[in-house]
Amino acid sequence: MAETAEATEEKAQEEKQQQQNDAAQADSKTQVQSAEFSEATGAEAAGAEAAGAGGNIEILLDMNIPVTVAIGKKEMPVRRLLQLGPNSVLKLDKPIDAPVDLYLKDTKFATGNVVVVDGRFAVKIKEIISFGVSTGNPTDE
Repeated sequence: MAETAEATEEKAQEEKQQQQNDAAQADSKTQVQSAEFSEATGAEAAGAEAAGAGGNIEILLDMNIPVTVAIGKKEMPVRRLLQLGPNSVLKLDKPIDAPVDLYLKDTKFATGNVVVVDGRFAVKIKEIISFGVSTGNPTDE
């Protein structure tokens, strides 16, 4: 019985030694190099900032971004939602003469009134809101 305990302990030590050897081999394959950066002179840094800022802003100015117009909201139980079908009517929380909210992503940036232009819905901007104020998602209000 003492022999099997010694054999088990010896086998455990061999496995531990093998794991340490495997870890050492993995570490020896990893190579680490330091990075060196040179300082830019004042003229180089200013030129890079000017070129980068001008070039980047032009790209951004030509991008299309989605604008969401929220005319109102309605909360209801899932049971009622599942009962909706053709000709169902959802009464929203805003009166008809209240301004609609305009959002960029989840940020309200303006309010306006719904109008019709060339047979299509449109929004006439009433007020631009400061970008520093986030009012949340149009579905959360």
